[in-house]
Amino acid sequence: MNEKMKEEIQALIKTLIDKMGVLASVDINEIFDTTQFVIKSKDAGILIGINGANLKAFNHVVRRMSEKISGSEKGARFSVDVNDYQKQRIDSLHELAKMSAQRVRYFKKDVEMESMNAFDRRIIHSALAEYPDIVTESTGEGMNRRVVIKPL
Repeated sequence: MNEKMKEEIQALIKTLIDKMGVLASVDINEIFDTTQFVIKSKDAGILIGINGANLKAFNHVVRRMSEKISGSEKGARFSVDVNDYQKQRIDSLHELAKMSAQRVRYFKKDVEMESMNAFDRRIIHSALAEYPDIVTESTGEGMNRRVVIKPL
C-alpha cells in the first residue's frame, strides 16, 4: 500500500471515530505483510465491543469505504486495531499454535483447531512455519474453515 493511500485511510478512520464522538488518535504500523491502523482511546470498549464484534464491523466498514476511495474492487490489505486488542489476540493465537504443535509432537496425531477467519489462520500458519517436524493446512469451507496441524 502506498503512503498516500495509508494517509487517506488514516483520515477516513479519524473522521469515522470523530463522528462517533470518541476521542482517539490513529497511528500506522506494519505487521507481517499487512498495514495496521492502531486507534488509541480511553473509550476502547465502545470500539471493540463484545469479543471484538464492533472492531470486526468497523474493519469491514473501513475496508469497503477504502475500496471506494481507491476505486478498486479489491482494496489493500490492512486492519484496524484498538488499544492493541488484535496484538494481544495475535499473541494468544501464537501461544495456542505452540501448545497445539506440542500436542501433535507428543501424541503424533493431527490436531484440528476451531474455525477461524483468514487472518487468524494466517497467524497460525506463520507461527508454525518454523517447525520442521509438523505441517499445517486449512480445511473446510466458509465459516467452518479451520487449521489442521499434522506431524511429518
